[in-house]
Amino acid sequence: MNVLAVSNHVVNLDGPTTAKSVNERRGSNKGLLVFAIILFLVGTLYIGFSISWLQALLFLVGGILGITLYQARYGFTSAWRNFIVARRGAGLRSHMVMFFIANILFLPLLLRGHIFGHPVTGSVDPVGLSVFAGSFLFGLGMQVADGCASGTLFHSGGGDVRGALTILGFIVGSVLGSWNFGWWQSTWQLQPISFIQTFGAAGGFLFNLLLLAIVFFGTLLWERRRNGNVKSILASGDGLGWRRVFKGPWSLLAGSVILAIGNAVVLMITGNAWGVTFAFALVGAKIAQAVGIPVTHWGYWQTPTNAHALHANVFANSTMALDVSIILGALLAASMSGRFPKPYFRRIPTRMTIAVIIGGIMMGYGARIAFGCNIGAYFDGIASFSLHGWAWAVFGFIGSLVGVRLRPIFTLSNKVD
Repeated sequence: MNVLAVSNHVVNLDGPTTAKSVNERRGSNKGLLVFAIILFLVGTLYIGFSISWLQALLFLVGGILGITLYQARYGFTSAWRNFIVARRGAGLRSHMVMFFIANILFLPLLLRGHIFGHPVTGSVDPVGLSVFAGSFLFGLGMQVADGCASGTLFHSGGGDVRGALTILGFIVGSVLGSWNFGWWQSTWQLQPISFIQTFGAAGGFLFNLLLLAIVFFGTLLWERRRNGNVKSILASGDGLGWRRVFKGPWSLLAGSVILAIGNAVVLMITGNAWGVTFAFALVGAKIAQAVGIPVTHWGYWQTPTNAHALHANVFANSTMALDVSIILGALLAASMSGRFPKPYFRRIPTRMTIAVIIGGIMMGYGARIAFGCNIGAYFDGIASFSLHGWAWAVFGFIGSLVGVRLRPIFTLSNKVD
């Protein structure tokens, strides 16, 4: 299990949760549950009346994503680390299943090109030095910070106060990345490559499926050879019945299915796949504007979409609405499960505090120059049949190889789930 010892307490992060932690309360926290529900209702009504009811629906979808990420402890950081350290590939296999389901759901939408009166666009971006460097930095940063973009959100909602420090780093790094985004775009890169445009709908789907199968069965064979057995993505702990829905934990397979469906719903509602880190750049840019930094002169903020977001209500941006609701969804799940931890902020070692901030900066910067994070590039790119998504995965994994070796310096454990 991915745990982190802080003083005499144990804090669960991405790994499967149990009720044995001395730092967790037993039973649901009714007060916190009511508070989370009220926040959801207020947020939904505010967005519905001030923005649109379609945006309010998106807010509710984000809540479901947050609940799922928390209850399934759906990690990207831990999935890669577990394979690097012990060749345990259940997390990676769950990603491949999620991508496959998303491929099935995305394909008709991408081929049609529009739905509900608006265009639908997949996440297909250029491949070049900016992607190689950015995904490498992101992979390194998420191991040092002990959480990725989506992980940081559900950790924060689930009571891990280090998530707030990581988000702070994300904001700083995102602003820096948007500042010299133009320079990175002037470096070598290929034009966006879509498998379904290159090979046709059937050929592109089958080619992507082949790559998914190579990773899925490759990790299966490697894990069995290294460990003598294979961990299943179906396992979710003891106990059955409806209580599991509220108390958790959920299986990785359940998480994969719900997250893939959720991403497809986001694509249908907004016309774009699920994103996370643009919201950090947006908040950072608005703060920078407030203190007199001329961010509107930067090329990144001069595109019509980004310029509009910079001057509009922050909740009018779909990524911002999703990020906030994912945090609230994780808070709701933590209160239902009874796993919301007691405060431990003062017990965080200095080196760990430095690590999560630096890791957040690296991820924020890397996500901006690489056209996305573990969700916006890795998940969305592969779901959209983009070469960019696979390139991000390769260099992000290389970055994680380095990051895993740096973790002990910052008092972070490499214990495997």
